[in-house]
Amino acid sequence: MICVVIPCFKVRKSILGVINKIPEIVGKIIVVDDFCPEGTGKYVEDNCSDKRVEIISHVRNQGVGGAMISGYMRAIELEVSVVVKIDGDGQMDPTHIEELLFLINSKEADYVKGSRFYFVNDLKNMPFVRLIGNSILSFYNKLISGYWDIMDPTNGYTAIHTDILKMLPLQKISKDFFFESDMLFRLNTIRAVVKEVPVPVSYENNKSNLSVFKVLFTFPFKYSSRLVKRIMYNYFIRDFNIGTLELIISLVFTLVGASFGLYHWWKSILSGVPATAGTVIISALLLILGFQSFLAYVHFDLLNIPRKVLIKSRLIHE
Repeated sequence: MICVVIPCFKVRKSILGVINKIPEIVGKIIVVDDFCPEGTGKYVEDNCSDKRVEIISHVRNQGVGGAMISGYMRAIELEVSVVVKIDGDGQMDPTHIEELLFLINSKEADYVKGSRFYFVNDLKNMPFVRLIGNSILSFYNKLISGYWDIMDPTNGYTAIHTDILKMLPLQKISKDFFFESDMLFRLNTIRAVVKEVPVPVSYENNKSNLSVFKVLFTFPFKYSSRLVKRIMYNYFIRDFNIGTLELIISLVFTLVGASFGLYHWWKSILSGVPATAGTVIISALLLILGFQSFLAYVHFDLLNIPRKVLIKSRLIHE
């Protein structure tokens, strides 16, 4: 069975239209009312006759991640095959669900994301500020997740096999807007294969609930934390490989070169005697070697993207 989970917060005007467009291939629709001030869950219950719909209501707002975790856990209980995430604001066209499912059904991916960046014409409708913001976030997401080939990591139109969901620590995944980024980080730690498919998005009359200030003040710490954890999991705890050595050499040479240079620079200031050319060369050489080793590590990381799917069974359309 295919299940669609729709996290809902201030989407009363568009939610019924989204549900009506969901194709018959989907056997279950879980609407998660994340303590919506508009009472979206109750509104759907009173006005939607689709028998596939089930309502989950939160007694307090948890964020899009919290809503999705509730939906994922319920989907696991129902023993569905695949869970598709669609936002309730009408930006995502449900008719593209089968395109996401294809890669899972063909066992080419464990987790599939829609991408807004395949077709240039589609970008004309994206607000300029959002386009720049997504580009910056995309780079940081590539860095922390290790999925360097994912062009639109913040896209929320996704499909995941429940075999993979059962392998993830759902309760540890970020419950706010960092959810999409954290999902990729968690998927990389289990070496799940992530792919993208081009999916257009409509921004007409839609306003994002994401606060720019929250991103600026909370995301940097979360990005740093996930990056350190990914490196430790993949290069020190779970495996020790050439990438590990390149990273260690990079850190050692950079720290020694910087420390050596700063020490002699400060010493020359106090004594009034300029550092010798040899001293400068040694410091520069160590820094260059450190940078080269870091580039070698990044190259290894680029080649270390998971390629072998983890799902054990094919998706059955019911």
